[in-house]
Amino acid sequence: MTEKYFVAGHKGLVGSAIVRTLLGQGVLPSQIVSRTRNELDLCNQQAVHDFFATERPTQVYMAAAKVGGIYANNTYPADFIYDNLMVQANVIHAAHINGVQKLMFLGSSCIYPRLAAQPMTEDALMSGMLEPTNEPYGVAKIAGIKLCESYNRQYGRDYRSVMPTNLYGPGDNYHPENSHVIPALIRRFHEAKISGAPEVVIWGTGTPRREFLYVDDMAAASVFVMQLPLATYQAHTQPMQSHINVGSGADVTIAEVAHAVAQTVAYTGAVTFDKSKPDGAPRKWMDSSKLNALGWAARTSLNVGLHRAYDDFLLSHVN
Repeated sequence: MTEKYFVAGHKGLVGSAIVRTLLGQGVLPSQIVSRTRNELDLCNQQAVHDFFATERPTQVYMAAAKVGGIYANNTYPADFIYDNLMVQANVIHAAHINGVQKLMFLGSSCIYPRLAAQPMTEDALMSGMLEPTNEPYGVAKIAGIKLCESYNRQYGRDYRSVMPTNLYGPGDNYHPENSHVIPALIRRFHEAKISGAPEVVIWGTGTPRREFLYVDDMAAASVFVMQLPLATYQAHTQPMQSHINVGSGADVTIAEVAHAVAQTVAYTGAVTFDKSKPDGAPRKWMDSSKLNALGWAARTSLNVGLHRAYDDFLLSHVN
């Protein structure tokens, strides 16, 4: 039987990278099914069920999500928990009802406790309080993992979950308020360079440590995990702890990544920090040893990834 892939969120950062990866591995464009947000509202249960009943995909990559940085998560907590819960529940349940046996759910490092031991291992899940600034989003992503595990346990489905660290790269969201760290920095430093601004002020102290992963590496890891034989996947996971971390293997301070972005953009002004603003979690570093043991490791360095991301920003967001 010819496989038919539904990539939910194909226009987003992760979804577009998964499409690139699948095409690069020989999947035909005609085998990939996608819908824009205007074409299919994933919060609409009936619409999602109708889509699955009509298109009959055989594999699903669940990359659709409402995402954002500290500001967006703090400002719109109800939107983040409601939209993500609804999208996940609708897609995963519709996949099951329509006989989809294989599904990949993409989560986030936000599932782990704020003060989890570093690097964060998969068994840190639900061992402590989440970071308050993105708790609603983290709770929704935990629910997504548990949805997959529950359909596996009750119905024998093969629904897998991967938890990426902070992602960046082509297709990112460069909104000045609602974007993540690296795209927000790229935009701010570029605009500061163009306007000749003498300094760029960054939220927080600059001391928190974050791990960053180039999005095409994340997509490659997702497809790699999806393609593992079921026996291999099950041998490295547990029925009620089935998620696998995906990270680059190293972390840097916010100050270090800010200076790295400034250098990539060729901004020569001052970089300062507003210590009155929130830092978020003090450190978020994933333990990816389980994935590494399965035979996968990240390939793209932060320096190379930043230059590719800036090229994408110039191509897609600068007139």
